[in-house]
Amino acid sequence: MMPNGKSAVVTGGTTGLGRAVAEALVNDGCQVVYAARKPAGSPLPGAHFHPLDVRDPDSARALMAAAADRFGGVDVLVANAGTSRPGPVRALSHDDWTTVIDTNLTGTFACVSAALPYLEKSPQGRIVTLSSALAVRPAPGASSYAASKAALEMFTRVLALEVAAQGITANCVSPGFIDTGMGRQLSENSAVWPVYEAKLATPRLGTGDEVAAAVRYLIGPDASYVNGHVLEVNGGLRW
Repeated sequence: MMPNGKSAVVTGGTTGLGRAVAEALVNDGCQVVYAARKPAGSPLPGAHFHPLDVRDPDSARALMAAAADRFGGVDVLVANAGTSRPGPVRALSHDDWTTVIDTNLTGTFACVSAALPYLEKSPQGRIVTLSSALAVRPAPGASSYAASKAALEMFTRVLALEVAAQGITANCVSPGFIDTGMGRQLSENSAVWPVYEAKLATPRLGTGDEVAAAVRYLIGPDASYVNGHVLEVNGGLRW
């Protein structure tokens, strides 16, 4: 069963995995607001764009208020917005570190905090955060990104305990190497990709649609008793 008819907010929804998730939810019949700092190059038919800077709590609150005004409420938050600033610890600037933590972790917190007053009024509130295989697998040069995603997974587990009594579930999708967004950028880097390609048990990149399918499951009725879970979508990895 699919989550049709729900109202959903997807952050980081103009490109990459966020775009794939937003498209899938529109196709399922959801009412969708997709948000990012800048509009997409091509609009997403059937969905509504709203500007968002996840590092600004006021921006997150404005997004959720706009979605609730448009749809009469918010049933689903997919907190996907994220960024990466790779580099070894000794060379990583303070600004790069804080940009990643403020976007990936604190930005998710801001969006969840802004969405909760509306999700609490939904008969089936759903929160899905987006992590990464690197949350639990160390890789040189990924300190800020990996740390942000590891913390995000624990944030989601704690959140799940706190909101369960309100009928809300909070789960996390953890993609591996996917053929869109940051995954595509990595696969196009000939200097480092052979190292990661060798770790793929399934000998191909995943697709945005496969990640979107995991999100669709977690916000649908078949996952009503799944809470505080990290669902890996990586085809198996030999780390």
